[in-house]
This record gives sequence, C-alpha cells and structure tokens, in this order.
Amino acid sequence: MKAVILAGGSGTRLWPVSRYGLPKQFIKLNGGKSLLCQTVERLAAVVPLHDIFVITNSDYRFHVQADLRSVSPAIENNVILEPVGRNTAPAIALVMRYCLEQLKCAKDEVVFICPSDHIIEPIEKFARYARQAEAAAKAGSIVTFGIKPSRPETGYGYIKKGGKAGADGVCRVERFAEKPDLKTAEKYVKDGSYYWNSGMFAFTIATMLAEFKAYCPEISRRMPQKLAKMIADFKNMPSISIDYAVMERSKRAAVLPIDILWSDVGSWDSLPEVIAPDGDGNVKVGDVLALDTKKTIIMGEGRLISTIGLKDLIIIDTTDALLIAKRGEAQRVKEVVDILKERKRKEVVEHMTTYRPWGSYTILEEGPRYKIKRIVVKPTQKLSHQLHYHRSEHWIIVKGTAKVTIGKTTSLVHENESTYVPKSTMHRLENPGKVPLEMIEVQNGEYVGEDDIERFDDVYGRGAKK
Repeated sequence: MKAVILAGGSGTRLWPVSRYGLPKQFIKLNGGKSLLCQTVERLAAVVPLHDIFVITNSDYRFHVQADLRSVSPAIENNVILEPVGRNTAPAIALVMRYCLEQLKCAKDEVVFICPSDHIIEPIEKFARYARQAEAAAKAGSIVTFGIKPSRPETGYGYIKKGGKAGADGVCRVERFAEKPDLKTAEKYVKDGSYYWNSGMFAFTIATMLAEFKAYCPEISRRMPQKLAKMIADFKNMPSISIDYAVMERSKRAAVLPIDILWSDVGSWDSLPEVIAPDGDGNVKVGDVLALDTKKTIIMGEGRLISTIGLKDLIIIDTTDALLIAKRGEAQRVKEVVDILKERKRKEVVEHMTTYRPWGSYTILEEGPRYKIKRIVVKPTQKLSHQLHYHRSEHWIIVKGTAKVTIGKTTSLVHENESTYVPKSTMHRLENPGKVPLEMIEVQNGEYVGEDDIERFDDVYGRGAKK
C-alpha cells in the first residue's frame, strides 16, 4: 500500500496564524512538530516510510521537503508536485499516474489518501483501522473513514452508513450529506448511523480508474497520458472534489466507521480538542496571564497577553494581526479572510517572518523608501545570485560568517562587520559555516517590494522573477 498525503491547501480558517504563505499543515499547533510531520509519523505505523508520499504545489515544495527531512532524510524527495490546484479528484488522478509510471505499481496496488492537517489519536488504533480499509479496498471497495460524531457539528460533512459491505466492519454508503445546520446535525447524531466525513480514502488503482471512467470521463480520458503530459495538461483538468466526481455516485463507495479521537482543526473553536483546557476551561498558548477568565481560547506568539473578566472568547495574537471573536463564531473567520483578500491586504498572505529553502527573514520595520529585516541563513545554504533595480542594501552580520559576492568581488564578512550592495548590482549571500548566519539588512530605495528581484542562478530551481 502507498500512502499519499494531500498538502496543497492554503488553510485560511485558522487565520491569522495560518496564511497562504504558511498554511495550517506546516504549523506546530500542539507541540514541537507540524501537523504534516505528525501525519507522516502516524502513517509510518501503517506502511514503511519509503511508501509515504506528499502531493503539494510548488509554493509549498520546500516546506514539505523540510518536514519530510525532519522525519527521515531518506524521504525528503517523496514529493509529487501539482502544477496548479484543481481539487482532490485531479490530484488523486495525478497520484495514480505517478504510482503507475514512477513507482511501477501494479493496478491492484492500494492507495491510501489522507489530509495533511488532521489530529488523530491513538496511532495504534488508527493503524488497525487503516489495515481494515486496505483489506476492503483489495476486495473492490472505495473505502472512506467515517468518524463517530461526539457532538452535533455543523462544520463537517456527514456519511450515512448502510448495510455490511462484506469486509470486517465496512458498510455500504447510503448517502453523503453536506454540512448541516445545527438542528439537522442534532438529528444525525441522535440517529446513530451518520458519521463525520474524514476525507480519508483507500482504493486500488484499478478500482478508481474504473470509477473515473464511469463517472468522470474528463479525468479518465487523460489517465493513459504519460506523467509529463498529464502535468502539462493539468490546468485543463476539471476542478472537482473526489466526493462529487466519484464517491457520491459510485456503487463501490463504502464507509469504515471508526471510534477514535479525530479533529480536522477546522476552526479556532476546535482548538480545545487538540490542546487540553485548564481548570477554568481556558486554552492558553504563549505568554498568557488570565484573571477571572473562563472558557476562552488565548494564543500569542511573543508578547504578554493579559485578560480580566472574560468568558467564551477567542483571542489570537500574531506580530501583525489580532483576532478577537466569540466562541462559536470561528467559522466566520473565512468572511474576514475574504474581505482582506478583496482589499489586497498582505496579512492574509504572509507573516512578518517568511520561510525560504535557505532559511528565513523577518520584517522588523518598514516605511516609505526603507525596510529593515532580520535574515537567518542555514549552514552551507546560499541565496540566489540576484540583483534589485530599485533598492540598495546594507548588511550587518550579527552571528556567524557570511560569504558575500558583490559584482565580481567575493569576500568573507564576520560578526560585527558590514557590507553594502548598490542598486542594479549582481550579488549573492552564502553561509559557509556550521552555525546559522544571522544578519540585519537595511533596504533603501524608491521601491522595496519583494518582487524587485531578478535571479540569475538558484540552487533551489526557482526561476527568474521580475
């Protein structure tokens, strides 16, 4: 069985922590590991590490590789890249083409698809369920996991189970139900035959190929293409979920009801499922002082947050954005994000700290004609050979040693030393040492946007940008 993790989502429901530049799957919500890392480690209890792959887009490629490397350097290149986002059905089609062509899988190979940003515990119980799903998939079913609901949730889709489907514990799908209102959700929970739709699937390649042919010919006719041709033509794929394309119409759809701790962390309201509340019902992350405060979610990134006399609130504080909402209203964060997108606010796209394959930079201050950054370059890594047409740069080394190329001159710059890069001058910054290089960069010019860059050489394969 091959396990494939879907990790291309932009994850804005947890804004302002999750943003397009660093979405939910890469965030460390409940400990020292990202949700993607936790997903990989969970799947490692089901299949060998080398059989775990991640499908994502080029914007997140280096985030994914860094997370995979942190689990095992041997799998950092187990990445399938979508050229554009076209929803889950085309993504699964691309996965199958990759398995057939690159991995030389037979058509009876089972593929297990799961999201990258869910919390599932305990791992041992999940592994047993996954093996049940594998057995049912080998028997010809497309198996989805149905989570036993613990409450009437309006943020999830539901699956109604029917009779037994032959395999142990697996049932036919009687119907899929969209996200309900509260009254309907209460009926579903009381009924006992409805389960939350987890977004996890198991199937053989042959079974899914047959179902695409029956129910989604636009995808099916592209399946015989070579992988390179499918990637080139991917933008013309229909943008459709696997639920709509296949599952809601297939006679092979089956559900494995599972009773396990599960959360898709779909909103800030669900954070208490991930982080245990204290005696007053508060979830506190960061430097928090809560007086006479109850049933409140408080998360901060750095500065002290103090509260007095609050109840049933959500307070999420980041360097450049603050969210305050009533408990129970967190689904409306999407409305905030949509408005920010319309206004082209950068807070919906990027954080003050931006991560790159070579390290990261943090914007310390910005104003007309200037920007100040703290830059961290990982050991042995280098930025692209580049130039800027509208700004000059002053570099001050705080820690480590920098190898600096400015024009045709290359030199070493040490701690407490500085250098200057004029406008329209080709330059490159490298860290030749064994410790992270930290420096302050002061930009000055008529335009200090990140898109004022032309790359001439880049070890990470990023193309030239203007």
